[in-house]
Amino acid sequence: MQTLQKILPKYTVVLGIVFLVTVIYLVTRGNTVAVEVSTVKKMELTEAIYATGYVDADAMADLRSEISATVGLIGAYEGEWLEKGSTVLAFDDRRLHLAVEEAEAAYAEQKAKSDDLQVKLKRSRNLFKAGAVSVQELDDAEREYTLAKRKLQQRDVQLKSRRDDLKKQQVNAPLAGVLALLDAKVGDYIVANTLVARIIDTNSYVINVEVDELDVPRLKKSQVATVALDALPEERFSAVVSRIVPETDRITKTSKVYLELDEPVEGLQVGMTATANIVYNVRKGALLVPKSSVLEQMRQDYVWKVEKGKLQKQAITSGAEDSRFVEVLDGLVQGDSVVVKPEEKFRQGMEAKVFKNTDG
Repeated sequence: MQTLQKILPKYTVVLGIVFLVTVIYLVTRGNTVAVEVSTVKKMELTEAIYATGYVDADAMADLRSEISATVGLIGAYEGEWLEKGSTVLAFDDRRLHLAVEEAEAAYAEQKAKSDDLQVKLKRSRNLFKAGAVSVQELDDAEREYTLAKRKLQQRDVQLKSRRDDLKKQQVNAPLAGVLALLDAKVGDYIVANTLVARIIDTNSYVINVEVDELDVPRLKKSQVATVALDALPEERFSAVVSRIVPETDRITKTSKVYLELDEPVEGLQVGMTATANIVYNVRKGALLVPKSSVLEQMRQDYVWKVEKGKLQKQAITSGAEDSRFVEVLDGLVQGDSVVVKPEEKFRQGMEAKVFKNTDG
């Protein structure tokens, strides 16, 4: 029993030391954070308008049939380049020629009848002067000729219409470009005004974007822009503002803006999704911090600054910003270090271990 009493105090002391070391370790570990910092620098800040849209073409034409007829010839297929005036398709002209012949025969028949009634009217007028025919007979002759002449005019309109249809027997390319759509094949009966083809001049590509009405006043022609395409995610393309449409959509509250690419882009197609950043202002020598560094509390922006190995909560006055940086008007100086990705557990005075320093 005496031996046990002698041993217990020794164990009590050891356990106390272990407990104290553990507490100190946990407290110390909880007050130290590993952080990535960025050095506050004066750099160039580019202010831009973000807009979304798609690839469009200035020269593009939908071709429709002007007559109802059966397709007899296909002159080109989708994906082929066509010169202006080239035949896209042609209708079977046998029925069209027959219609013209019938109209010509009907016109000739009515012309002959009209000429005969004109001669008869002249004779009736002479006989009336001589008292050989009555007024009723003269009136009948004049009425017959008037009706015949009116019908001849109708036959003439029909003939011109049939001849015009014959001229519309072909659907031709109104501009040079690639045949992007062909919705017909030989033997199809096409009703008048049906969309049969579409031609796109691939040399006339533009980027059509929608800009929020609040940003429109900042826009000017010839402003530079950077374009990104979903189809080519790793690349960026230079462009300029070529046209600003002076109308705001009442529903979307946006206006159309057209961007002209500086150089042709291989593989571009109408309809591809595009985004653009249109530069409207460049501020040189702006004091910048990463956008991710700036937090807000009670309408006050602040950052976590690392000073002498400890975290310091620093209120700042923010200015302009772009997609990556925020301008600091007050609260920081060049050379300060701020945490790039602050955490909720940060507390004033916590020890900060910098594992990475990013220079802007």
